Amino acid sequence: MELEFKDYLRILRKRLVLIVSITLLSTLAVGLISYFVLPPVYEASTKIIVKSNEQAGIAQLDINAINSDLKLVDTYKEVIKTPAIMDAVVAEHPEFNMSSEELIQKVRVSSVNDTQVMTLVIQDGDYNKAAKVVNAISEAFQTEIPRIMKVDNITILNQAKLKDAPVPVKPNKVMNTAIAFLLGLLVSVGLAFLLEFLDDSVKTEADIEALLGLPTLAVIARLKPEDYKIHASEQQVKAGANKHATLNQ
Repeated sequence: MELEFKDYLRILRKRLVLIVSITLLSTLAVGLISYFVLPPVYEASTKIIVKSNEQAGIAQLDINAINSDLKLVDTYKEVIKTPAIMDAVVAEHPEFNMSSEELIQKVRVSSVNDTQVMTLVIQDGDYNKAAKVVNAISEAFQTEIPRIMKVDNITILNQAKLKDAPVPVKPNKVMNTAIAFLLGLLVSVGLAFLLEFLDDSVKTEADIEALLGLPTLAVIARLKPEDYKIHASEQQVKAGANKHATLNQ
């Protein structure tokens, strides 16, 4: 059976309580979890550049040297996440109370295409700890690369600064709440139409005509409890009026 626009509106009105309830409950639940349950996660980062091997006094940069540095970036992204670097961090900073494997899992290294800049990122529940860890990794990387690669071409562009009032990157409370509202609305509307599709009971004359292709000859009205009371009161009034008319005769 094809539904017209008015049929969609009828279904939505019929299941309005269900739709509103599911949407509000999902939004409220996710909002409470985001604001009061999920712990904040902070992010600190540093930037490292793989500089050219050419001497600083040369006026014109060698394009081949730059291309070589760009290829080295991919190599360095793998080297930095190895015990060769992280063991040095662990030995230098026992106060972090982290193993090499934990540091390798925690650090994220990325680079923009065709650039010599690498970004190191650490996320943690304590921003200042994240800043200290990512700075320590950058410094250890800069120190160990000449020993590992036999070349000194790493420069730290910027280090993570300690902050008194950092802003968490997760959870995004507003975004989570908005997504919960939209998903709750979509799920509730979909459920409303599913329930309507599964409901094969006949309720109106239009349902009979759609199912059987026959016109409706008569309709028995459904009375509510209050209708019975009104009907009974009317009958009592009529009976009283008839009795009064009989006495007058």
